[in-house]
Amino acid sequence: ISGVCKGFKNNGFAIGGYNAYTTSSVLKGSGLSSSAAFEDMVGNILNYFFNDGKIDNAEIAKISQFAENKYFGKPCGLMDQVACAVGGFVAIDFADPTKPVIEKMDFDLTSHGYSLCIVSTGGNHADLNEDYASVPAEMKAAASHFGKPVLREVGLEQLIAEIPALREKYGDRAILRAFHFINENKRVKAQTEALRDGDLDAFFDGVLASGNSSFEYLQNVYTTKNVSEQGLSLALALAQYYLADKGGAWRVHGGGFAGTTQAYVRNEDVEGYRALMDGAFGEGACIVLRVRGIGAGKVI
Repeated sequence: ISGVCKGFKNNGFAIGGYNAYTTSSVLKGSGLSSSAAFEDMVGNILNYFFNDGKIDNAEIAKISQFAENKYFGKPCGLMDQVACAVGGFVAIDFADPTKPVIEKMDFDLTSHGYSLCIVSTGGNHADLNEDYASVPAEMKAAASHFGKPVLREVGLEQLIAEIPALREKYGDRAILRAFHFINENKRVKAQTEALRDGDLDAFFDGVLASGNSSFEYLQNVYTTKNVSEQGLSLALALAQYYLADKGGAWRVHGGGFAGTTQAYVRNEDVEGYRALMDGAFGEGACIVLRVRGIGAGKVI
């Protein structure tokens, strides 16, 4: 709350005191963007109480990221805050992180006969800041080898040509994570086009490819601090077992390392999927969601 208020003041917006009662069914510490949602909510309260609702949600999302980075200490990007603030399926280009290009996709998952199923595996993000921080740190380290601030400006061929030097300076994992990043940007473009065209199968192919790359190259499905705890790995194995011949897609959700998986499941298969996951991870572990078309805002 203090961070959002400070962000408002830094940007010349008005703040003031208020009484608020909040309630949420979003699982905390499970990779479901609970902190981003809370920050966006505080930003909207300040927006409508003291700024006549004139601040757009993209600006509130940036202030929310500032609060997360500086007041909570998590070195997150802007994606969660924007997704929560804008709502629905959103494509975001972060070429200029201070002015992200946001495209709200006109796509309704429900009308295509699918539900989004989130599985909470029981892991917690509370002590994983070091794991999260290592991801952008290693990618930026690899980019710096080429005199670039980020890997967006580095091609795969350049990366491959410099592998011996990169291995010596930064280690193998940094190279694998760079592989993920460079190929992920291509996948995002393809998935965005698939949604524009209403090609759900192509979108799902991208989800699966991205999830596999996260597991193999980004390596964010479990923490090396406790390799015996691999709830996400187990949930993904069960998803593949159940959904492989039923269509849809599955992958790690959010930043990973602990927490949740996501799956796009045909409505007729949801109950079977839910029973399987609840049996493995406990009653209520599988949460069936609808992707809402609107984001944060004033209700009444």
